[in-house]
Amino acid sequence: MSDSASGAASAEGLGVSGAKKGDKHPAAKKANFFSRIALFVRQVVAELKKVVAPTRPEFLNYTLVVIVFVLVAMAFVLILDFFINKGVSWVFG
Repeated sequence: MSDSASGAASAEGLGVSGAKKGDKHPAAKKANFFSRIALFVRQVVAELKKVVAPTRPEFLNYTLVVIVFVLVAMAFVLILDFFINKGVSWVFG
């Protein structure tokens, strides 16, 4: 038997993750509504504990980057609007 045939035969009973099709993941079982909400809240709190507030120089740098980006976007839209206005005025007189 070739390698591909034996691989296909051995993978026949396996799911995508390599577990048997009948096996369920422990977290896959349905808990009641309130325990799922409690789990969600615990996970949210755990993720929020990982958040780090930026330092003052980082904050000023981020603010400057946003202001510059907004000004560049405004200039792009202004130039685009100007040329579209000129084109429409030329076509429709």
